[in-house]
Amino acid sequence: MNKIKILLIGISVLAFGCTDLEVEELDSIVVDSPSGEFNGVDVGPNLTSTYVATANSLGSQDNTYALMEVSSDEQLVPTRGTDWGDNGVWRTLHQHTWDATHQFVLNGWNNQNSNVFSLNQIIAPESDASPQQLAEAKFLRALNVFIILDLWGQVPFRSPNDGPDVLPDVLSREEAVALIEEDLSNTTIENLPAIGPGDDGEILRASQASAHFLRAKFYLNKHILLGNQSGSSPANSDMDLVISSVDAVTSAGFALEEDYFQIFDPAPDNESIFTLERDAGGRIWNGLHYNHNEIDGNAGGGWNGFCTTAEFYSMFEGSDNSNAPGSSQEIRRGYVPEQGYGFGFLVGQQYGYDGQELSTRNGAPLAFTAELPGLAGNGESTGIRILKYHPENGGAFPNRQILFRYADAVLMKAEAHLWKGNSGEALQIVNDLRDLRGASQLANLSAEEMLAERGRELYIEFWRRQDQIRFGTFTDTWSFKDNTEEFRVLFPIPNLAISTNPNLEQNPGY
Repeated sequence: MNKIKILLIGISVLAFGCTDLEVEELDSIVVDSPSGEFNGVDVGPNLTSTYVATANSLGSQDNTYALMEVSSDEQLVPTRGTDWGDNGVWRTLHQHTWDATHQFVLNGWNNQNSNVFSLNQIIAPESDASPQQLAEAKFLRALNVFIILDLWGQVPFRSPNDGPDVLPDVLSREEAVALIEEDLSNTTIENLPAIGPGDDGEILRASQASAHFLRAKFYLNKHILLGNQSGSSPANSDMDLVISSVDAVTSAGFALEEDYFQIFDPAPDNESIFTLERDAGGRIWNGLHYNHNEIDGNAGGGWNGFCTTAEFYSMFEGSDNSNAPGSSQEIRRGYVPEQGYGFGFLVGQQYGYDGQELSTRNGAPLAFTAELPGLAGNGESTGIRILKYHPENGGAFPNRQILFRYADAVLMKAEAHLWKGNSGEALQIVNDLRDLRGASQLANLSAEEMLAERGRELYIEFWRRQDQIRFGTFTDTWSFKDNTEEFRVLFPIPNLAISTNPNLEQNPGY
């Protein structure tokens, strides 16, 4: 892993600003030609490689995913004895005390920017991509640029024809927004295949529906991407584009599923619009205990790290003290049966598949509790765990993660109506979803309740930080997080990137 990290950092330095490094053939972004100029890349394998690179950069439990989720009120990774200490990288994310040397900030920056440069090579005329290949590459570039702009507020951009002695330009917010809009144009979408719900092999690639979904996600956040204050209101015209984009996804045949946890089974479903070809092992095992080890030959057990806050858990209907089946909780919160591993939020006594009560390594009852003494000094069973992808479904490491899901699209449409002042329309959409999820009907829908509903439906699906920023709660306080510095809505540009490209400017506050 260290060799991989070193290679990624080396590639990124070369691609994004170093002026005096010798170019080696092993650097994958370098295209050799007799003239020394860029003559294009072999589009097919390079496009496939960029799908894989994007999946890897978004689908691990650290780096970009951790920036999006562990920095929110939804997840934390407490230190348990000496486990999960990792020089404080997890604790500082939750506490909002990170700086420009944070390893996940550097890795995320390197990974997403490397993806963009690879896609620039595919999109360049010299590569002679087919219309569909070009559209797929533009979809992936829009996704990666969207994430970079969301996390860091500025986007370095290198043309394939620029040599290693040319410092990359840095796109302003307005320029990056314009690039995303161009990459998600009607022409791009028309050149993508029209794919409905079904075969996982198809939804691993860009489609008209996934481009419409990304367009909705982009316009929902456009005002924030342009630098408007967290919690500010968007333009009605942008909300109209959110609604029309979601309607296009609906027209493609996608629909809500009644069985909530079955959605995260690898089998085809009606909600998955775009998935990452990346195993879900991190989503499964990073919260389960070491003694959760009785399935599919997994003798090693879980990793006993990730959990949620008591406040986030309390947003769901049901008893705070029990997740036993039939405890009046809504479907999405899940349950803990007396035989086998639970689904959703795991709280209280845990059981093996033989019905035996599980214990900690010291022999104490393995009963997950909402209370934690802090981000350090924890025992093995403090913190409520989350199990959305399940080891029962397709093996210990099912090879897919959902990035775009139809329920998210439905909630984006509801939110767009709410911002436009159509509260009745928004309430009806949300209540229809809640009815399907076994939750009681809401009498009215405030911005606070809209954010909470997105959390209840979409937990650990990558978008919580972005949602909190849009609703103005990311700089609030919550368990073990007292910092309210407003500049934390952006991450710092890594020191290494600043030192190699003086066109970059450090974000305020760092």
